[in-house]
Amino acid sequence: MDVDSAEYHTQSRRRTPSFYVVLFCLVIPVWSSIPLSWLFVLYVLWSGTIWSFAWPARTLFVVALSEVFFSVYHFHLSRAVSGTVPFAVGDLTDIHIAVKRLLTTGLAHLPVNATDEDMIQLEPDDPLAVDFRNTMRTWFRKAPWSSVKLHEVRKWLYWSIFNADMPPLETLSTSQRAILDRTVDLLQKRSGYIFQEGSNPAAQPMRVTIDDVNILWRPFTFYMAIFSINFCFKKLYEFVWDTHYGHRDGLEYLIRIPKHWDPVTGPRPTVFLHGLGLGLMQYNSMIMHLLQRFPDRPLLVLLQPHISQDIFHPRYLKPMNRHQTADRLAALMNELGWVHHDSDDDETKYSEEEKEIAYLLNGKRNRGVTMMSHSNGSYIHAWMLKGYPKMIGRSCFADPVTFCSWEGDVCYNFVYRPCTTGIEVLMRYFVGAELGVANLIQRHFDWVSNSLWYEEIPNARDPSKTLFLLGGKDVIVHSKRVKRYLTFHGVNKGIWYDPNGMHGQVLLSGSRGHNEILRWLREEET
Repeated sequence: MDVDSAEYHTQSRRRTPSFYVVLFCLVIPVWSSIPLSWLFVLYVLWSGTIWSFAWPARTLFVVALSEVFFSVYHFHLSRAVSGTVPFAVGDLTDIHIAVKRLLTTGLAHLPVNATDEDMIQLEPDDPLAVDFRNTMRTWFRKAPWSSVKLHEVRKWLYWSIFNADMPPLETLSTSQRAILDRTVDLLQKRSGYIFQEGSNPAAQPMRVTIDDVNILWRPFTFYMAIFSINFCFKKLYEFVWDTHYGHRDGLEYLIRIPKHWDPVTGPRPTVFLHGLGLGLMQYNSMIMHLLQRFPDRPLLVLLQPHISQDIFHPRYLKPMNRHQTADRLAALMNELGWVHHDSDDDETKYSEEEKEIAYLLNGKRNRGVTMMSHSNGSYIHAWMLKGYPKMIGRSCFADPVTFCSWEGDVCYNFVYRPCTTGIEVLMRYFVGAELGVANLIQRHFDWVSNSLWYEEIPNARDPSKTLFLLGGKDVIVHSKRVKRYLTFHGVNKGIWYDPNGMHGQVLLSGSRGHNEILRWLREEET
């Protein structure tokens, strides 16, 4: 008899040599600069030797003293983030739709508009039930499914729905208890398994926005170096490529509009949404190629200080939510004349003849923009497709984290999984455990808004309008699951899959994925 894959005990992975190389050659030297600064400053002040220092030593003392003061400031911000109350509960209708889609994913016999009553009890050995259990146990830190008890399931579901720690059951309102019980029942039907009463502390669920925040300090000079380099890139784009810095209602961006570009006859504008990391410094190669290879079309690069380690920015710890970001970006594109957007109310005011005239007058502006996103940028991409699908004419998703995010792999790999390789240590310390990134992921994560479903992607099966780039060795995205989800819905030609590709590799200059992106952008239909 075959062993149930959902019952495998996840074996501890052994640390590779690269883990120790990165840890001792990069992470520890950067991390230790702060305690060393404290020791140096305390020693100098206690011994009084500062008055005998030459100017190089005094300069070193000033730098160390700045690290001491900054570490106190950083500690204060970290405490504030750790104690932040999660954002308010989202729209329960949206949550219900998302939960229904989660539970029906992969069930070919159920229509998109299936009701709760359409869900049938799957048998425990049904391959669909086994696969579902094996996937969803990631939310319980990959514990065997049979070890997950009803109490932990309720805790996870309560967090998923209400974004809070579950109080005692007897204190729940009638509506809350009804929602929770109904969702448990549907989960049991889909998984082919009846949860046992009780609790098992060894199978605790991941609850990203209320679990302890993982923040590791880094020196003031590190942030200063990133800020300085990104500032230089802004100036470089301005002087060499005629880009301009702009802001609108809290939204900041770099924009280049060719002098002779026409919104009706000119090529479609491109909007680039970068991911977590170092901002322009990290994405300079891709941005430079967009500027160089496509000088005839407008380019807008959305700046996101909260995920670019721009600790000096006033909105560093105040990221905008789904509706704020999408509404303001849509208004900006409309104001630029790149797209023409009528509200639903406006649509009902005009006859079909008037709408046709308006379409002819607006010409190609109704085609929408080309939106290209990488990694965490795919969340904003998803928000735009949910709120303003007509504004997006073409979509390019590189290493997207928005698909299958309901399965828990992205959260587990990026926040909870113990590091065993050099690349994992690099991502965890220099990205994942950075204050601004941790604040976004672990205090502002909204799985309903961040999850993009096939039904929400216009022209998903048209490879000329939608491109998905996935890497088989991505340490964050479970690319095989994403590919499987998309192909299940008929997406085939629009998927570019590299079995050996790693996260971010598609943006490296000269890589096959990078060349594929440029080819696809160049192939824009007339």
